[in-house]
Amino acid sequence: AAPRSAVARKKVKKVAIKEEMVSFFKQETFNYDNRMQLLKPKEEDVGTKLKTLNQKPEVPKKMQINSFQEKNVKSLENDEKPSTSVPVVGNQAKHEKPEEDFASDEPPFKKIKSTTCPEGKPVKNLGGNKVKEEFEMNWDIVQALSEITNVEPWVCANLIRLFREENTIPFIARYRKELINNLEADALREVQQALEELRTVAKKTHTMIQKLKKEGKLSGCLLTALLNCRTLEELDHVTAPYKTGSKGTKAQRAKQLGLEPAALSLLQNPMELNLFSYIRPTTKGLSTIQEVEAGVQHILADIFAKDKDTLDFIRKLCQQRYICIQSALAKVSSKSGNEKDIDKFQLYHEFSCNIKNIHHHQILAINRGENLKILTVKVNIPDGVKNEFCWWCVNERWRPKQFLQPDLMRILRNSVEDSYKRLIYPLLCREFRSKLTSDAEKESVMMFGRNLRQLLLTSPVRGRTLMGVDPGYKHGCKLAIISPTSQILHTDVVYLHSGQGFHEAEKIKRLLLRYSCNTVVIGNGTACRETEAYFADLIMKKYFAPLDVVYCIVSEAGASIYSVSPEASKEMPDLDPNLRSAVSIARRVQDPLAELVKIEPKHIGVGMYQHDVSQTLLKATLDSVVEECVSFVGVDINICSEILLRHIAGLNANRAKNIIEWREKNGPFINREQLKEVKGLGPKSFQQCAGFIRFNQEYIKTFCGGSSFSVHELLTKAGAQGKKKSKPTPCASRQPNPLDQTCIHPESYNIAMRFLSFIGGNANDIGKSDMQQKVNAVIQKEGLEGIAKRLNTTVHTLQLIIDGLTQPEGFDIRTDFDKPDFKRSIVCFEDLSVGTVLTGKVENATPFGVFVDIGVGKAGLIPVRNITEAKLSKVKKKRSLGLGPGERVEVKVLNVDIPRLRITLDLIRVL
Repeated sequence: AAPRSAVARKKVKKVAIKEEMVSFFKQETFNYDNRMQLLKPKEEDVGTKLKTLNQKPEVPKKMQINSFQEKNVKSLENDEKPSTSVPVVGNQAKHEKPEEDFASDEPPFKKIKSTTCPEGKPVKNLGGNKVKEEFEMNWDIVQALSEITNVEPWVCANLIRLFREENTIPFIARYRKELINNLEADALREVQQALEELRTVAKKTHTMIQKLKKEGKLSGCLLTALLNCRTLEELDHVTAPYKTGSKGTKAQRAKQLGLEPAALSLLQNPMELNLFSYIRPTTKGLSTIQEVEAGVQHILADIFAKDKDTLDFIRKLCQQRYICIQSALAKVSSKSGNEKDIDKFQLYHEFSCNIKNIHHHQILAINRGENLKILTVKVNIPDGVKNEFCWWCVNERWRPKQFLQPDLMRILRNSVEDSYKRLIYPLLCREFRSKLTSDAEKESVMMFGRNLRQLLLTSPVRGRTLMGVDPGYKHGCKLAIISPTSQILHTDVVYLHSGQGFHEAEKIKRLLLRYSCNTVVIGNGTACRETEAYFADLIMKKYFAPLDVVYCIVSEAGASIYSVSPEASKEMPDLDPNLRSAVSIARRVQDPLAELVKIEPKHIGVGMYQHDVSQTLLKATLDSVVEECVSFVGVDINICSEILLRHIAGLNANRAKNIIEWREKNGPFINREQLKEVKGLGPKSFQQCAGFIRFNQEYIKTFCGGSSFSVHELLTKAGAQGKKKSKPTPCASRQPNPLDQTCIHPESYNIAMRFLSFIGGNANDIGKSDMQQKVNAVIQKEGLEGIAKRLNTTVHTLQLIIDGLTQPEGFDIRTDFDKPDFKRSIVCFEDLSVGTVLTGKVENATPFGVFVDIGVGKAGLIPVRNITEAKLSKVKKKRSLGLGPGERVEVKVLNVDIPRLRITLDLIRVL
């Protein structure tokens, strides 16, 4: 934009000052929507129903690119229009020169870069979806990512930038909804994984290009082929002939003998080709006409197998035909194999299935059988594909430009057949197997993640004293009694299964009465069924009267690993490791999330083939799920453990340790701003973690002597945050903020306080019924879109603020999830009959069905075909969770196979 005159700048300055005097709210240096907005869909779509992930992507209309100066002048004239600024790529921001025509004498960059705007300064709109990557390829990363994940290009462009700026998935999913079209965390993880794969391909491609260039092997054609690669399989195929350390391919050896001109001449100018002229009697490989023909054939086969159009044709041909994967019992394993292992793969001894229809768990089972050398596996491509491909190559793609003599035509046909049989068919098999395995691994990992989330978000059982029981035979059952606040009250060992049952019952009764404990938690490991029968029998006889005792079974997966870990030794230094597992079992019911985060996710045992999938992908996904669950539930920073704290978005082990040290040195945290005083916790870490950290207001009021604040005081503080001041005084930094107990992010506090003022509410009424009534009245009158426009924000942000203000203090998202199933009696396996209706709890979910614990010692299977959408509750459909660990269900027995201990169930409904 052309620079303005001094008179114009003075006019703008006067207008701005007048605007500030008219309204208090326009005094604020910035508003929430001046944060980075990236690429938004067109503004008239804000507040309308969001598209779902499965809908056809729609590219938004390009927004008009205004100069930085024009944008700011317009914002002074009309403050109601939301900002559409986006972050700059690379060093583009450095070339922006700050103008002086703003509302104060201070340049805008310094003003806006304040503690309440962690995203930094607004910059020019990039317009479009072009994202510059470190390694450029012949394909656009945004478009490629969109095609792989079926996510709109503008969302992919936003996500690439958000991930590049080290934003965490929980932060993006909660506080950047308008930029990602309201995608859920699972979809974000899928996009992130696909992005990493594309970047890996680009990085390896450029490394290979540099290597080949250094070796002098890089031609223009090869460079184009390399830059076209989108997968590692394609890259391996293109670079295979150039890998060092091998003798080279047949084609390479033929080229070294000087036969490449003959091969090219056969395709371009066969009339002048004389193969006899290449015979060298003393040279191996050229001594006879047959050897010369074989060399030419190898070169041609290599050319065909590396041609993009040829490979595209054969791949398209395969998509239209019946391609199947087959497995059979290996001859070696049938002679000298472990019968038990062989029986496990009985279903796959003579197995055949279309690759389009095969299930993910079947692929993983076949791969495991092949790795154990029990199965042999092959991909069967019908001969019709080969015949059609060879005809097309000879008559269409590689048809000679001149007439071919019969002997040369024979070489061409043989070359095509050799290329298909020796190079293309194995490539296709590898591609099919690799794609099937990759998809199966991803689905397995995603299923593991969904199950883990369901387990971690099991509703906690508050306010109960619990007795944890780690069952055992020879070494007895370990007991641990836990207070409602997770304190260890008593530990003991009882021998229930060695003839001392009656004597030990007296000890158990004394303990239960002494600590007023009426809930027993039994681990599901060794001796679980006998221990359950023991307690159920005593409960049925009302042995523990006057206590009404109930019990539940809980998974003890990973408890023994945790009991001998350094964390457990630090937490319970004076306790025997065997007794620590009983404590862990009890705490898994009291607060599943806080206890299960202490165990490495893959040891929790809610997945499928977790040892067969990529361990890097598995760990990254499960760690991300744990971070998501802990962040969305939120933690009270003044009472949570270091282990729980390190899983909050934006934090790690060192930062969590520093927070605990700060807490021990300075006393409890009073507000979120104090987090900035913690060593190693910079602006980015604060931005990512602040919204997920909670403060118990009653505890803080007690600590601060019962201070309370009016809306005007908080508004004054919020407005003052935009102004550049010296470091806050200790007194100011020790003031509690009621908004800190909500899910509202500090970057939105200004809007939250403006909204409170708009509805006539008080910050001290957060979570009370009065607040709910006032909010509902305003929404009914103005509507969400109207209020968002008035406050100059987005509907997503406004909805988050409303949720934060109206949710009761101590609100926990886990209340929507199921609690453990407490019971008083058990059913024996022999009691089951077809048609019996039972209630049970989901143990594990897999692609082929769901395993349900119905209390008979063996989980029953509900096949996936019996889980229909109509049987799921409205809440389950809304959460898109389906069935997962911890869900309570009502089932009907369809079949009981006593010899094999197999139970088949039908789902009646989700409780």
